[in-house]
Amino acid sequence: MNISLLINGADRAASGGRTYDRLDPFTEKLASRAAAASLEDVAAAVDAASAAFAAWSKTGPGQRRTILMKAADIMDAKAGEFTRLMIEETGATAPWAGFNVMLAANILREAGAMTTQISGEIIPSDKPGTLAMGVRQAAGVCLAIAPWNAPVILATRAIAMPIACGNTVILKASEQCPGTHRLIATALTEAGLPAGVINVLTNAPEDAPEIVAALIAHPAVKRVNFTGSTKVGRIIAETCGKYLKPALLELGGKAPLVILDDADIDGAVNAAIFGAFMHQGQICMSTERIIVDEAIADEFVAKLAARASQLPAGDPRGHVVLGSLISLDAAKKMEGLIADATAKGAKLVAGGKRSGTVVEATLLDRVTPEMRVYAEESFGPVKPIIRVSGEEEAIRIANDTEYGLSSAVFSRDVQRAMAVAARIESGICHINGPTLHDEAQMPFGGVKGSGYGRFGGKAAIAEFTDLRWITVEDSAQHYPF
Repeated sequence: MNISLLINGADRAASGGRTYDRLDPFTEKLASRAAAASLEDVAAAVDAASAAFAAWSKTGPGQRRTILMKAADIMDAKAGEFTRLMIEETGATAPWAGFNVMLAANILREAGAMTTQISGEIIPSDKPGTLAMGVRQAAGVCLAIAPWNAPVILATRAIAMPIACGNTVILKASEQCPGTHRLIATALTEAGLPAGVINVLTNAPEDAPEIVAALIAHPAVKRVNFTGSTKVGRIIAETCGKYLKPALLELGGKAPLVILDDADIDGAVNAAIFGAFMHQGQICMSTERIIVDEAIADEFVAKLAARASQLPAGDPRGHVVLGSLISLDAAKKMEGLIADATAKGAKLVAGGKRSGTVVEATLLDRVTPEMRVYAEESFGPVKPIIRVSGEEEAIRIANDTEYGLSSAVFSRDVQRAMAVAARIESGICHINGPTLHDEAQMPFGGVKGSGYGRFGGKAAIAEFTDLRWITVEDSAQHYPF
């Protein structure tokens, strides 16, 4: 499949005619051949977005809402095409792809609903005869940089609210899934989004640093949002800081699932299985640390290991729970984590085997801080179980990480769980539920090394607009001199 750039409403080859190939990680066959954008294409995309901003920012909320709602229906109708692309480009399973399309379409609908919620306020003024207002206005051209792991959800999230707020957008697609990301823009353009409001750049992997640096540096780009690794997020943040440009960053995670001694053990097992192994653990909210009170640990681990051992893994086109990891390197990293932990005393209680890019659901019990898997984001199906003695140690271990995106607490005593949740350093915490959960209207983001800013619902309006103070005053007012 050949993937073109989208600039000013038109499909375009890269200015130099270059392309790059994305291979299916499971079959190693060609998944897509995409245009490899140059700096000339960067300039053209920014120019197109800049030119479209004047009209789009003045478009009424009803028209913006209509287009976004129609795009959601078109996206739903393209579920089969999205699913095929996600399987071929990323090794995802069909159920994960279907969920991506469903939630992404809802993100478009939620953004459409927000067009009439971009409100301001009247602020009392001490100056007689003055009407003072706080007014939100579209910021301008927004750069959206989206990852491969939940490609339809995260790329749609990166562009939907900026568009709803009256901004124009450049989506820098992931090198791992150019076709999947490009198809999102097709749904929007088919819905009637004017030329230049959404532009898509695909680039060869080796060109990414240069392309991103040029996009952030361009004076017309007013906002940046990035979802991806903390390592790259730091570079994005530093570059944005250099140019004094606001950035919304949703980065890595090492989500703790804290299971207190009075927890519903079967409920906690269900949440752990889902949170740890959905999409092979390649989700920023994935359960990355299972922290369980030693009073119930033996029973919990036995039940969890039994369930994990039954999860089928293999060809993502088959009836499996765990499909392919994104690359062979990612799969080999899992072997490294397992070898390191077992050499230092961890007990392998489920899984542990790799076949190509497929790794079984793997659990390592009695993990300690000396082991890589304790602190390092695995971003795969290898999960540590850490036994603790009491609530205070559980909270300490939960916070013993550079990350702070999602978390969860299990206890039959909701007041106790609420008190623990309040002390966990994370942007998200679920009580008696999995670490893995997302809805379009929720404020989504993290703290610490997981980034800053919030996607979702009303919280995102503040990220993609400028709040201006505007007054209407008495021209005959008195001045002191």
